[in-house]
Amino acid sequence: MLTLYIIDNCDTCRKARKALDEKALLYKTHDLHKDGLSAALLEHILHRVPLVEVINKRSKTWRELSDEEKDYDANSARQLLMKYPTLLKRPLLEKDDGTIVVGYRDGDYDKLSG
Repeated sequence: MLTLYIIDNCDTCRKARKALDEKALLYKTHDLHKDGLSAALLEHILHRVPLVEVINKRSKTWRELSDEEKDYDANSARQLLMKYPTLLKRPLLEKDDGTIVVGYRDGDYDKLSG
């Protein structure tokens, strides 16, 4: 089953959910605020997606970080993501084969089948 990692009030996440619903695809959601981001889940994601691809440098959270925090290495980036789950680009769609699609644009899910 597909897993969609979201933040409920994110407009792009809503668009992704709508696209999956329109294709009548079965999926479960994991809200990074409500359900949390564990160290194990973060490592699960980072095992499939490079760190540089999952940090959302256009987010309000990123803009509010200090220059010191923005100058991260792999270890400090993990700490930042654990502290601020909204730094993860979203949505993240984990497909049945374990690959993860980062973000959403219209048409991204067109090739998915249920």
